Amino acid sequence: MWSRLAPLLRQAGHHVHTPSLTGIGERSHLASPAVNLSTHVTDVLQCLRYERLAEVVLVGHSYAGMVVTGVADRAPECIRTLVYLDAFVPQNGQALVDLLPPAVRSAFPAEGWQVPPHAPERHGMRDPVEIAWLQDRRDPQPRGCFTEPLALEGRYRGLRAYVFCSGYSPSSFVPFAERARNDPAWRYHDLATHHYPHVSIPRETAELLVDLAKECR
Repeated sequence: MWSRLAPLLRQAGHHVHTPSLTGIGERSHLASPAVNLSTHVTDVLQCLRYERLAEVVLVGHSYAGMVVTGVADRAPECIRTLVYLDAFVPQNGQALVDLLPPAVRSAFPAEGWQVPPHAPERHGMRDPVEIAWLQDRRDPQPRGCFTEPLALEGRYRGLRAYVFCSGYSPSSFVPFAERARNDPAWRYHDLATHHYPHVSIPRETAELLVDLAKECR
């Protein structure tokens, strides 16, 4: 998912890690009903630990806004800033399903342990080449990723940035973007593209992330 963007960040001199979460991508063979949001938070915490990472600019896209929020709360000493890239921003005790617009929540599957990804067209993607590139890079996710509440202790007090993708509608992320834009404690930026800016405009997205890394020193 990040293969168009990560090389650009590395060319700019940054060390970049793109850990795959359990049950997704090359780890899709590990998917099971036992996988949940806590599993994915632990995945990233383990990456921080074993790679000996510090002063991290931690980026979460879409669902991963849940994950990076949990990671920063548990390892605030490792994180310099959080970047929510068209992502959910949970509060203590909220699950992802709590953050969905009513129309989307009503369509959430009532049965089964796997939740299929939305069609890319639903997130504003129209280019057939982009759609073809994306299609085999997304997997169903275990239900627990969406239904497990996130317990937060409020330990992360660092900088936060929100990048809103304004090039499609309707968007589930408008409330989070509006909250960030109106809060002086947040950095807010807008990208006029669909929900996958790391696919459609990787260079512009990389430049923005580099600017945020410099700004948050």
